Amino acid sequence: MHEGSLVAALASWLDARAHGGQWLVRIEDVDRPRCPPGLDALMLAQLAQVGLVPDEPPVWQSDPAQEARYRIALEALVAQGWAYPCGCSRKDIAEAIAARGGSKARHGELVYPGTCRHGLQGKPARAWRLLSTARRWPAAGDVVAHGTGDSICGAASDGALPDLDIDWTDRRLGPQHQDLTHEVGDFVLLRADGLWAYQLAVVVDDGWQGITDVVRGEDLTDNTPRQIRLQQLLGLPTPRYLHTPLVMGGNGEKLSKQNGAQALDLSDPLAALRKAAARLGLPPLPAETVPELLAAATQAWRDL
Repeated sequence: MHEGSLVAALASWLDARAHGGQWLVRIEDVDRPRCPPGLDALMLAQLAQVGLVPDEPPVWQSDPAQEARYRIALEALVAQGWAYPCGCSRKDIAEAIAARGGSKARHGELVYPGTCRHGLQGKPARAWRLLSTARRWPAAGDVVAHGTGDSICGAASDGALPDLDIDWTDRRLGPQHQDLTHEVGDFVLLRADGLWAYQLAVVVDDGWQGITDVVRGEDLTDNTPRQIRLQQLLGLPTPRYLHTPLVMGGNGEKLSKQNGAQALDLSDPLAALRKAAARLGLPPLPAETVPELLAAATQAWRDL
């Protein structure tokens, strides 16, 4: 864990405590090559060191039982006509975008141009993608259901599939909007290396665990419309979302393992918690122990 990890963990713990809920921890290790053995146990120990202990045993996405649920969800989407196989490599996608005069923005999405929507054209299947449109191809009579609290819309033009816009409200950031068709494109559900995509895994897990509120870092805000769309298609409820402020590094970018964020210093757990609470906008909290600080922070969170 790094400093930003503790800020997000503390926010979610406080939100659960302030609203009489349960705080659950999920080890999202679906991308196994990026998850060295032993780090999950270390992170759970770090959370416990600052008094953040889950109310139920953690769930690991790499558990075969979880992966079986992801497979069932993918099969349902395929059967409904929303998911299709894709034979494109990242190079193929980049070349197709360049041929249309487009490019990938720095830190932006490599928006899939829909090359394999109508078939693999002799290429072997590498991945499975979800249609990012308001209607399946070519079912003109399909009806798209609206999710509670969110809206989807779009109008066909020139015989094309109608675009899909998703509007939702973040508890901290307020109203949000994303043109899923043009800002994201048909996104991956099962990767070319056989690993499950984060988007599908978290949606299935949230539904299976009965999650009502997701509290996470602001860098994941633009993932939310993809997850809302999957929830709609899989008949799952949409949780409430709250995205917390990011902790920025000296280079102006968010702290992350990719840009060398330093490991969390827990030599003084109370000081680490105070710093995280301040990052969340909480006032100075008088406390001499970790339990006292967490109790004061919970009350302060209720008062926000």
